[in-house]
Amino acid sequence: MRSHSIAWALSSSIALASASFDGNLNYHSPSPRHVNMGLDVPGISHRSLKRGATPYAPSDLSFTHGIASGDPYPDSVILWTRIAPSVASDTSNVTVTGNVDLYSHETESYIKADANPICLEWKVWEPATKDKIVSQGKAYTTSDIDFTVKVEAQGLQPYKTYNYQFTVCNSSNRSPVGRTKTSPAADYDLKEMRFAVFSCSNYPKGHFNAYGNAARKDKHDYVLHLGDYIYEGGQGGPRAHNPPREIFTLGDYRTRHGQYRSDPDLQLLAKDFAWITTWDDHEVADNSWKDGFTTMNNTEDSFRKDGRLISVDQRKMNAVRAYFEWMPIRQVDLDDNLRIWRSFQMGTLLDLIIIDTRNYDRSITGLGYNERYIPLIRDEANRSLMGPRQEKWFYRTLSTSSKRGATWRVIGNQIIFSRILGNGGGMSTDAWDGYVANRNRTLKHLYDEGIGNNVFLSGDNHQNWVADLAWLGTKPYDSKTGNGAIGVEFAGTAVSSGGGAAPISEANKRAQAPLDRNEEVLWNEGYYRGYFILSVGQKAVKAEYFGSPSIATRNGYDIPLANFTVNAGENHVARPIGGGKVEAGALRDGKTVSTNVTLDTTNSTWHVVGFEKMYVA
Repeated sequence: MRSHSIAWALSSSIALASASFDGNLNYHSPSPRHVNMGLDVPGISHRSLKRGATPYAPSDLSFTHGIASGDPYPDSVILWTRIAPSVASDTSNVTVTGNVDLYSHETESYIKADANPICLEWKVWEPATKDKIVSQGKAYTTSDIDFTVKVEAQGLQPYKTYNYQFTVCNSSNRSPVGRTKTSPAADYDLKEMRFAVFSCSNYPKGHFNAYGNAARKDKHDYVLHLGDYIYEGGQGGPRAHNPPREIFTLGDYRTRHGQYRSDPDLQLLAKDFAWITTWDDHEVADNSWKDGFTTMNNTEDSFRKDGRLISVDQRKMNAVRAYFEWMPIRQVDLDDNLRIWRSFQMGTLLDLIIIDTRNYDRSITGLGYNERYIPLIRDEANRSLMGPRQEKWFYRTLSTSSKRGATWRVIGNQIIFSRILGNGGGMSTDAWDGYVANRNRTLKHLYDEGIGNNVFLSGDNHQNWVADLAWLGTKPYDSKTGNGAIGVEFAGTAVSSGGGAAPISEANKRAQAPLDRNEEVLWNEGYYRGYFILSVGQKAVKAEYFGSPSIATRNGYDIPLANFTVNAGENHVARPIGGGKVEAGALRDGKTVSTNVTLDTTNSTWHVVGFEKMYVA
């Protein structure tokens, strides 16, 4: 029931007439070169005024999925929320249907869209001075964009912490107070910056304890999520996916994003830290590439049998539209494809370079049925994870970073970069191992240009990996000292996606085999779910790995697993590796000592704990 007062309705109508839908970035296209993906702002405004729409009363509305911030710049940051009469997402596909102007409610085809726009005010202030507002504004939202709101708070100071809040216009209905932080200016002499790094959060597999643990510990500046933030499948169980099927439509993807953002630990981490994200494959579909997925090809037969009469390209548009609506990311120039790759100059300390090795222009990958084919073509020069345009941008950005004097280059990347020989000498067809020429071009650029201090961050594999970045077989490399490497790779396990189900003792034994087969691999661990903290300093980079001993229940247990250091100018992990000792997994030239000494992040106490069950299902 949409109860409302005459006074509130009158004031909202006046506000509606004077304010602009343009203030909400989610009405825009994700790309200025793809204007058809945007919404008809004048049409939406005209429709609402013309119909004399009765607005929702503030008491009808809730901040259903918390608040978030992301993509920090020195003078601005993106703020996000959802204000709606219901938790349920809009199931209409009109945003991505047809070739006419979107969201024109003048015709019958758009009758299901909500004609009652909701007005929100937002403000940003310094924590010590709540009465001193440094940035504020007003924005509207409707069912057209699933009631999401995304604004850019401008006029902020570099590398500064702020609070922010949303309020339903002319009411006391307020969101929680959030905390965010801008990035430093490019010339800022920064001593240290810390990132909490995550990937692969699968809702049905278990609770997102890693998010909550990092949030409560509050030891980082920003969150990096390397993808597989959602999964597209239809898994059941106690935390069954919603919708309870594989997702294809815009409404499906919106609903799935909403389910994930309902998790309290995700909401906690999103509320108080600015996120910098990229997508992997499961934000769209498993093993996505430019022309299909594992379960679907760009053919008529697949369109009819696998795609539920939704094409590969339409499914990608649906997924990207929902991702853009639900994530606190900036609008980027997608050019002729789906660009999310971008970079952040974090003072003179580092450049954070976010790449897309999945959806932009990726050559065919391993899809199950073609696993004998990909090894035959993995060395072909034309194979690329990124496409020629992104590759050129990537190499140019690496060079620019080095020339401007940034101490470190931190590359946010979805999949394992290092060569990993499997049992029998085989290699992955889905990671950089399936695109050898692309990896060789990257390494050649780094070596030829003398670009050092490179830190690759990876996810996707659901295991912890640490490796020296070496061009094996082309450049000399000494695994005892690390000499000859051009950087390091830190890969993180999953927040909750599946891994080894065996007892930890067996998992530790299995972790030794990759070290025996791969001289550049220094640590492997596949039992724990978790995350790592990357501390970037002028003299060294440190990676601290943490595990969740069980995600079968929601808990605050956080176990330190291993610590690694990279000294500036050395381009390899410092020896002795990991200080010679880790909690779990297998360590080159070191030992594994399992103590189960665990921090309870809910009360900051230490315990020796053990769980028999890792996953919900």
